[in-house]
Amino acid sequence: MNAAIREGFRNGLGKGWDGFVWMIQIIVPVSLLTSLLAWSGWLREIDFIVRPLMNAISLPAMAALPLVIGMFAGIYGAIAAMAVLPMNQAEMTLVAIFALMAHNLIQEGIIQARSGIHPFKATLFRLVSACLTVMAVAALMGYAPSGEAAALAGPASVRGPLGQALLEWLVSTVKLTAIIFVVIMALLSVLEIMKSLGWIHPIVRACVPILRLMGLDEKVGILWMTAIVFGLSYGGAVIVEEARQGHLTREDLETLHLSIGMNHSMVEDPSYFIALGLNPVWLYLPRLVAAILTVWLIRLWYRLSGRIPHSS
Repeated sequence: MNAAIREGFRNGLGKGWDGFVWMIQIIVPVSLLTSLLAWSGWLREIDFIVRPLMNAISLPAMAALPLVIGMFAGIYGAIAAMAVLPMNQAEMTLVAIFALMAHNLIQEGIIQARSGIHPFKATLFRLVSACLTVMAVAALMGYAPSGEAAALAGPASVRGPLGQALLEWLVSTVKLTAIIFVVIMALLSVLEIMKSLGWIHPIVRACVPILRLMGLDEKVGILWMTAIVFGLSYGGAVIVEEARQGHLTREDLETLHLSIGMNHSMVEDPSYFIALGLNPVWLYLPRLVAAILTVWLIRLWYRLSGRIPHSS
C-alpha cells in the first residue's frame, strides 16, 4: 500500500505541475488583457450591446467577457477574467455557475461528438441549461442586474495611471496563481493515489443509487465517474474508448452526455471558485438539479416516442 501511495503521489505531483503550467499559459495573458480592457474604458463603449443580452439572463453587462472567454478558452480563462473585474459576491456566483456549465465548448463538443452525441445538440443543451439555471438562481438569491458600467470602466479623464493598473493586475494574478497551484497539486495527488489504491471502481459501485437518481443507467457508471472526477477533456479518452466497444445504446450515451455536459470535473473546477470565497452550495446544487431534470425529461420524451422501454 505504501508503494502505491508513493507512486500515486509522484504521478499526482507530475500531473499537477503539468496542469499548473498549462493553466498559467491561459490565465496570465487572459487576465492581463481583461485588466487592460477594463482600464481603457473600451468595455464601457460596448456596454449598450452586451447589457440587454446579459440582463436577459440576469447577469451584469461586465459578465459578457468572462463568459465568452470561458466558452472558448475554458474554465481557467473565465476565472482569470472574472478575478480582475469589480464584481460582488452574487455576480461572481452567477458567472461561476454559467461558466461551470458552459465552458470550453468547442474542445469538449468534439470529444462528445466522438463518443455518441451530436456536438450541436450537446452544446445547445449546455448553453440553454446554463442560461435557465443562472436565471433561476438569480431569482432565488434576489439578485437583479444594476448599472455597473461606471464602476467597470469610467471615462479616460478619471481612470488611474496604467502603471497602477498593471501593479494591481500583477498582485491579483500572483494571488490567484498561488491558490490554483495549491489546489491543483493537492487534488491531482489525491486522485492519483486513489487510482493507485484501486478505489475508483468501488466508489462507482457505491454511487449506483446516485446514478438512478440522476436518471442514468448503471452501465455508464464508470464513464459518469470519469467525467465527474476528471472532466470531459481529461476523461475523454475513456469515454470515447468505451463508446467504441458498442456496449451502450444511443440513448444511454445521449443521456450520459447531456448529464455530464452540465456536471463534470465536480472536484477540481468548483474548487477554484470556492478558493475565491464563493459558496459551494450554489456551485454544486443548481447544476445537479439541472442535470437531473434534464435527463428525466429526456427519458420521458424517449418513452413517449417509443425509443426505449418503460424501464431500463
